[in-house]
Amino acid sequence: MLSSSRAASLLKPSSRGVKPTIIFTQRSIHFTPHNVSGNEEPIDLVKLDAKWSSKWRAISPNENSIYPLPKSQPNTSYSKSKKKYIMSQFPYPSGILHMGHLRVYTISDVLSRYNRSQGHEVIHPMGWDAFGLPAENAAIERGIDPSIWTHENIKKMKEQMKLMMVDFDWDREVTTCDADYYKWTQKIFLLLYEEGLAYRKEAEINWDPVDLTVLANEQVDAEGRSWRSGAIVEKKMLRQWFLGITQFAKELNKDLSLLEEWPNKVKLMQKHWIGESQGTEVTFGSTGAQERQFKVYTTRVDTLYSVQYLALAVDNEYVLKLAEENQDLKQFISRATTLPEGSKEGFELPGVKAVNPVSLEEVPIFVAPYVLGSYGSGAVMGCPGHDERDYEFWLLNKPNHPIVKSVEPATEKSIEQEETHFEGPFTEHGILNDSAKEFQGLTTAEAKDQITNKLAVLGVGHKTTQFRIRDWLISRQRYWGAPIPIIHCPSCGEVPVPEADLPVLLPENVEFTGKKGNPLENLPSFNEVECPSCGGHAKRDTDTMDTFMDSSWYFFRYTDPKNLTTPFDFKKATEAMPVDIYVGGVEHAILHLLYSRFLAKFLAKKGLWDGSKTNGEPFKKLVTQGMVHGKTYSDPANGRFLKPDELDFSSSGSASEPTIKSSGASPVITYEKMSKSKYNGADPTECITTHGSDATRAHILFQAPINDILDWDESKIVGIERWLRRVLQFSKSSAAAGSTESTKVKPIEQFNENEIKFHNESELILRNITQSFETTLSLNTVISDYMKLFNLISSATATSVSPELIHTNFKKMLIAMSPITPVTAEEAWESVHLNNGTWETIFAEKWPTPEPIIQSHVTKYNIFVNGKMRFTFEGDVELYNQDQGLVRDTILNSKVEGVEKWLGGKKVRKVITKKNAISFVIEK
Repeated sequence: MLSSSRAASLLKPSSRGVKPTIIFTQRSIHFTPHNVSGNEEPIDLVKLDAKWSSKWRAISPNENSIYPLPKSQPNTSYSKSKKKYIMSQFPYPSGILHMGHLRVYTISDVLSRYNRSQGHEVIHPMGWDAFGLPAENAAIERGIDPSIWTHENIKKMKEQMKLMMVDFDWDREVTTCDADYYKWTQKIFLLLYEEGLAYRKEAEINWDPVDLTVLANEQVDAEGRSWRSGAIVEKKMLRQWFLGITQFAKELNKDLSLLEEWPNKVKLMQKHWIGESQGTEVTFGSTGAQERQFKVYTTRVDTLYSVQYLALAVDNEYVLKLAEENQDLKQFISRATTLPEGSKEGFELPGVKAVNPVSLEEVPIFVAPYVLGSYGSGAVMGCPGHDERDYEFWLLNKPNHPIVKSVEPATEKSIEQEETHFEGPFTEHGILNDSAKEFQGLTTAEAKDQITNKLAVLGVGHKTTQFRIRDWLISRQRYWGAPIPIIHCPSCGEVPVPEADLPVLLPENVEFTGKKGNPLENLPSFNEVECPSCGGHAKRDTDTMDTFMDSSWYFFRYTDPKNLTTPFDFKKATEAMPVDIYVGGVEHAILHLLYSRFLAKFLAKKGLWDGSKTNGEPFKKLVTQGMVHGKTYSDPANGRFLKPDELDFSSSGSASEPTIKSSGASPVITYEKMSKSKYNGADPTECITTHGSDATRAHILFQAPINDILDWDESKIVGIERWLRRVLQFSKSSAAAGSTESTKVKPIEQFNENEIKFHNESELILRNITQSFETTLSLNTVISDYMKLFNLISSATATSVSPELIHTNFKKMLIAMSPITPVTAEEAWESVHLNNGTWETIFAEKWPTPEPIIQSHVTKYNIFVNGKMRFTFEGDVELYNQDQGLVRDTILNSKVEGVEKWLGGKKVRKVITKKNAISFVIEK
């Protein structure tokens, strides 16, 4: 056999300029059936990684690529029918890839390789979500520039990605903290500003007291904690920048129906977050020195006659104006930011009442922290008799006042329940009582319509649609982000930075004092500027943008990453978009994914790309991989998580059943989210350098369906390694099976029964594999199908299946394996083709074309003796149509088990035949 070093020395490009070819010296090969479980020296899978990584890079025409054939370039013009845009969510460059990264990148790499083998022009890019707090915090803690820290980490992570054998289009690489990227983030901000969709206002915001920055509502979890630091979020009044995503709320909600290839759970999460509801806008008048109107939105206008107060948000414009002269109110507003989430404290405004537009009753007006200024008009009506929150608020603020109910239960059973809980609010639909005056006796549904009609006639209300979603708060009081390109001039007000002056660069060599917060505020060289409009003294905005702004359009930049004049070219983006398959975590359902849909629709409306075919939707198919959990060990005595060095893995003889060194007890073993505190993290690079990239990739796919949580157990990888080594060992004999390339598989008509069965079983498995890649994405079952197919092929050598047919199907199997285990497939492919004198990379091969299932010449007959089924017999499909004597003699002369027992020595009186049954009548 030609040594690998000799093969490498003969490497040369194909004369066609497409397929790389190795020329081997000719030698004769004789086929010997191969024992795949023989005593050969174990194949080193890790060394094969090094071998093929080096070879592929040497012949690849692509920048920094291990793919040995030409790929689509950023200047490629695509046919929509051939284009496949496949991408995974790009990572934050922390410096370390974890098992979650390995899983998501393996999935996207496998799908991109499969689609290339199907003849598609595949776009499979990678980049870096590089702005954000961790880099800035590292600068503070370690005294290193965030840019240096970030780019060093990118370099480390690219090396780790190489080990994974994931093949990205590095010529499309983007890094969001580089000026040639965030220049265009700033340009998109200015486009939003031109349309009135980027604006600044005073608002109550979520404040992270640890990271000293503002958080969007989506970045606060259900417990009121920051998504990044975990700190309990505080409320503050600050002037902040917002993006008007609410103006797109209706189409964002409606177009969820177009996303047929998105998981339902993600669409439901977005639908709930957008929160479209149908209701009524009601206008309340007021008394007092300055009469004004308050618009409120309600989905229960049938309870209008039960309104006992009006509640205004602390940042309501009217409230803030009153606070300028009312010190008590001013102090309450200040104190409200420290109140816990859901607080029912309120401040009753003196000297003013709200007037109910239908009952004309006057009710008090409160300032209440639970009212959200960014939702609707920042005013809500309070019905203690029909709402739990309003009930609790009323008891705290008006404890000795009665509670009015205008809706009662509709059935006797409900009335009995209501009487049992009479003190509380009635929150169900029901029948209006005499408090509702002329609407008494109407059902809730009837009353909603009729009361709304009355409001419309009076000019104080109408039906309307409201959304729960609020505008996106994007300003952050930190350094490491894209600067907001606005200048504040005392004379001109807000002035956009001229496009010619973009990008607004982050200053270098900023001194980080060890304190968090925004150092740009105290940097005159950055914030002291000349007004572009009047030339007078002005100040630059010192806030930076939320990093989700950077990641909400990066998939467009991938289509044209080197463009110096626009964010991306219209034609290139239109041809490449939408992304066909987007792989990422479900945790971004209401953050990144919703923001990306918003910006994609906005950019389509602005004419930067033609999104007409998808209504501006950027992602066709969404694949949400499950989290990777690690094995944890805890002390049963106190629940404390145990470090690996606190465990003895030798005493039990099994790595999965250790004992605790200090006590000898067995630990509690569970699988939980990987974290340092639980000592259950796993380094993918260690796994790869121990077991090889193919075994690691196949193992992480085999352990669980891609949407499910994966319990990582490295000890089980040995089964995958054993299978890969068997394939490689078999390839040495399979190469000889088809002794020359001219050897053809005989015509189907000449197949014997074993060959027909082998062909059909192989074909069905290959069809299952194709369907898993194409539609179901059941990549775990693909691995098991590989194993079934290999077992079928390797065992066929002991039957009358021709070597040429085995050889052909083994090659098909290798092509089918190449997306998941590219190194093993290429190594085996090389072995298979060594005897031909030339080797062309397996990636030049097209995916196996489906072949017809062959109708077998043989079928199974149930044999009946005197009316009872006794045994089965395999015979010619036309046997039942033959002469009775021939049928009898064929079966009696066979050596099938059951013939001697049931028919031996017996006189056959009659034979009755049907398509799948033969019945013998014998003398008793």
